[in-house]
Amino acid sequence: MTPSAPTPLSYEQAGVQYDLIDPLKVAAQHAAAATAPHLAGHGFSEVAASRGESAYVVDVGPFYVASIVECLGTKTLVADDMQRLTGKSWFAGIAQDTIAMAVNDLITVGATPLVVQAYWAAGGSEWFTDAQRAHALVEGWKAACDTCKVAWGGGETPALAGIVENGRIDLAASCTGLVNPKPRLSLGDALAPGDAIVLLASSGIHANGLSLARKLAERLPQGYLTEIEPGLGYGQALLAPTTLYSPVTEALWAAGIPVHYAANITGHGWRKLLRHPKALTYRVHTVPPVPPVLRFIQQQAGHDAAEAYGTLNMGAGFALFVAAENAARTVDVARTCGIAAWHAGRVEAGPKALHIEPLGVQFSGDSLQLR
Repeated sequence: MTPSAPTPLSYEQAGVQYDLIDPLKVAAQHAAAATAPHLAGHGFSEVAASRGESAYVVDVGPFYVASIVECLGTKTLVADDMQRLTGKSWFAGIAQDTIAMAVNDLITVGATPLVVQAYWAAGGSEWFTDAQRAHALVEGWKAACDTCKVAWGGGETPALAGIVENGRIDLAASCTGLVNPKPRLSLGDALAPGDAIVLLASSGIHANGLSLARKLAERLPQGYLTEIEPGLGYGQALLAPTTLYSPVTEALWAAGIPVHYAANITGHGWRKLLRHPKALTYRVHTVPPVPPVLRFIQQQAGHDAAEAYGTLNMGAGFALFVAAENAARTVDVARTCGIAAWHAGRVEAGPKALHIEPLGVQFSGDSLQLR
């Protein structure tokens, strides 16, 4: 394994500054909220509490409709480089990553994913002439839809020369789902002291932190081919497809286990546990094992625990907040779906804060500003 990097590499140095991005998101939310009255003209209304959450919810009468659109980000650049290095297309996994970005957000509000739409914007028509890569993208997209039991409705495949770099592709997905019956809505109304925190395992980096991961690869003598453990290369580990969590949330509903709140642990890392606006304290007593690729990134980038857990998922890709008496059953349901899970902590009365006790890491409520 390559020795530790001589100097630390932060997420900001890799080109991602949430302090610059998040204010625009908040401003957009305020402008968007002013458009909500338009729904009344159709006989519908928004669920105001869904603004600032991972999916937007509309009350259409007998049930709720939830929707989301998400971009994959820069993971395609790793797949492109790895194809040049290995001769293999990695785009089946990339397709799953893209759908996971949308589906894993949608299910946080209690929605059942219904329809996915594709947005594949290439730098030129030539991108689609690589038959192996194009076939992998299509097959991977369909396979992910089958896993989530969603219909692939259609999509858009523009060639955007001058906007998207030649030879590259920008991938995004939108997803629409139903919260039916209405009591399944999980916007945190029931979130309260005493609730259990159940964490679901990630498969690796997922699709957050790739700018940092790519910058780190430039420091490694063998780049993406650097071995991070016997038989596992850095690039291969980065391209492990993002876990799809909708089978777990569907199974929980079928088992009669209400979810009080849920968080998709993507950008901002474990700070996403602070997403709900309520003033509550989240105390974690059990930390899941860190996947080798994330442990490698932390070591090579010189991150302490606070920076690592405040940036990356560090082995926990999704959080479920359930009644304490349902914690063990929730873990069992997830494991039955093939996803490792841990009863990792509890919700307490107190100021808004996250305490990761085994690591001695604390995040205050103002460390996450999404509203």
